[in-house]
Amino acid sequence: MLSLRKGRYVSRLAETAADIRAAQELRTLAFRNGDAAALDQDQFDPLCKHFLVEDARTGDLVCCFRLLPLRGGAEINQSYSAQYYELSALQDFAGPMVEMGRFCIHPDHRDPDILRVAWGAMTRFVDETGVEMLFGCSSFKGTEADAYMDAFALLKEKHLAPKRFLPRIKAPNVFRFAQKLRRAKPDAKRAMLGMPPLLRTYLLMGGWVSDHAVVDRDLNTLHVFTGLEIKAIPAARKRLLRMVAG
Repeated sequence: MLSLRKGRYVSRLAETAADIRAAQELRTLAFRNGDAAALDQDQFDPLCKHFLVEDARTGDLVCCFRLLPLRGGAEINQSYSAQYYELSALQDFAGPMVEMGRFCIHPDHRDPDILRVAWGAMTRFVDETGVEMLFGCSSFKGTEADAYMDAFALLKEKHLAPKRFLPRIKAPNVFRFAQKLRRAKPDAKRAMLGMPPLLRTYLLMGGWVSDHAVVDRDLNTLHVFTGLEIKAIPAARKRLLRMVAG
């Protein structure tokens, strides 16, 4: 069972075309300023499992994300992320993988329990399917890096991918933060304030990022490739996630 209820929020798999349409409309609001003429949909939607987090009292959709399961690194070039990152370093990863994409929370809903329930649903999926690596693109809002220099400096200093997994540059427009901020020292408080909540959670679990950010003008974001080996998650963090997922 991949449905999950905690407090006022419930997560579930999308079951109908209307469910997926609702997720696409929330994504449009989050990534395309609600432009009804530019519904956020792509060729990966039919291949993915779509998760919804709803307010159980009102039925409002407050969060969504999609998952693309892969049998291993040999299938990494079938992922959404492979459009933007050269991922040959991950092709030899032997275990099951899943790509998390289009994660967004409704801008009118700021309850931190929403993120907890979403990660609880993800944890249950990982446990039930034996996933060994979670990955995806973590997005900063906007395409100007200046507002996030401390965040990027912190990523460079503490959270770069191990060399055996490091993605290489593929996209035509990137910000090479590890190179440009080689000598920069981050202000930790400003760095965490500038870090997207999804990425912050990845990092707390032991996740790592690419050494560059892709400038995505289509979605008006800067994003970094983010990876997390499930076996690397600290035991205490696993217990907390499973308490939510249980």
